Amino acid sequence: MRNRDVAAWTSAVVTALVATALVSPAAAATSATTADRASCPQLSEKLPWYGDNRARLQKMIDERGTCHGHHGARPVAAFDWDNTVSKNDVTDATIAWALKHDKILRPASWKKTSKWMTDDADKALTAACGTAVPVGSSLPTSTDTDCTDEIFNIRESGRTMSGAAAFAGEWNHRRTVPQYAWVPQLFAGHTVPELESYAAAARKEALAAPVGATQTLGTHTIPGYVRYYEQQRDLIRTLQKAGFDVYIVSAGSEPVTEVWAAGSGGVGIDRRHTIAIRSVLDAEGRITTYNEGCGGTGRTQGEAIPYIDGKRCWINQDIFHIKGKAAWDKQRRDKRIALGGGDADTDVTFVGDATGAHLVLNRNKNEIMCRAYDNADGRWVANPMFIEPLPRKTGTYPCSTAAHNKPEGGFGPLLRDDGSVVPDQADTIF
Repeated sequence: MRNRDVAAWTSAVVTALVATALVSPAAAATSATTADRASCPQLSEKLPWYGDNRARLQKMIDERGTCHGHHGARPVAAFDWDNTVSKNDVTDATIAWALKHDKILRPASWKKTSKWMTDDADKALTAACGTAVPVGSSLPTSTDTDCTDEIFNIRESGRTMSGAAAFAGEWNHRRTVPQYAWVPQLFAGHTVPELESYAAAARKEALAAPVGATQTLGTHTIPGYVRYYEQQRDLIRTLQKAGFDVYIVSAGSEPVTEVWAAGSGGVGIDRRHTIAIRSVLDAEGRITTYNEGCGGTGRTQGEAIPYIDGKRCWINQDIFHIKGKAAWDKQRRDKRIALGGGDADTDVTFVGDATGAHLVLNRNKNEIMCRAYDNADGRWVANPMFIEPLPRKTGTYPCSTAAHNKPEGGFGPLLRDDGSVVPDQADTIF
């Protein structure tokens, strides 16, 4: 090698060594982290999201997933089911199928199916469904439209066909709602495998129906189809690949939710990761009108179901193993989910507890959309429904006056953690 070549080579080596020495440990770590993140599972770019929502969710996955070397406990993601993972309500689809196929058994007393059922509802159901069918036998709801109407109207609105209140008394309105708790109570007398078979048949029928299809129950017209949201299916699978434990937390009946979550063509969430209303079984394995409780409530007829604050309680109890009354409380950061996904006020507490991202599908529900638009921590991700999205809400959400669902019932101002009032919000994501 000639002298000038040696000099040039030496100069190049020295320059490289100096450049290497000048790279800070932080910069090197950032470079390594960027490379690691590039290897994390990626959300599909073929599935449309609103605005930059896909990128924001991907950032959370990159930051919190175990795919780039995080150690310790696996991060947790939790999703509501009805109208969050699926378009339309799978519980209603199952009830509709059961009513059309005479699968509701006549109880010995309608009044005793719920601790809150009124005399008016008991009389209305008895008059509509009759007493000719023996107790424990199938009601002919496929042909008896009066009986079908009465049952479904109470499930849907909490009122009889005549407009009388179907439920009365005291309950914590952030922990339960009687007509939700009444759904698994309607299937009392059946075994879990029987209810699963009804859910599976309803699923097959609802997935085969075209988007937009409706069905008639008595005088009620309800959606006749259900679809999995492909974006949510992709998000769940990407989270699982990135090392997240992913759960479903639903205010529906647990066997029904399990069929949809774990079934062939579902979203790959097994029974162990599915939380919903968990019925107490009798000695013969048949569903009763009682359900398992949370936060120290024990077995009741529906006082603590996965509903608003109840969803937090069930997540704390079943996922983070926090027992007793403490399960109702917001936990420290390492005992909270990383991502929460929901669509309604029934989901607002657990979605708000998430430390990485709060995903909300916009169904014009006051409390959760006020939280989403206020975006107090900058991590709320609001998105229109992926199928048949709702139009823009007229006016504003009444955040400052009537968005908070009060425990005693009714509505009041929605407050931030610091006690300040959330101002009314315009609907901008639709």
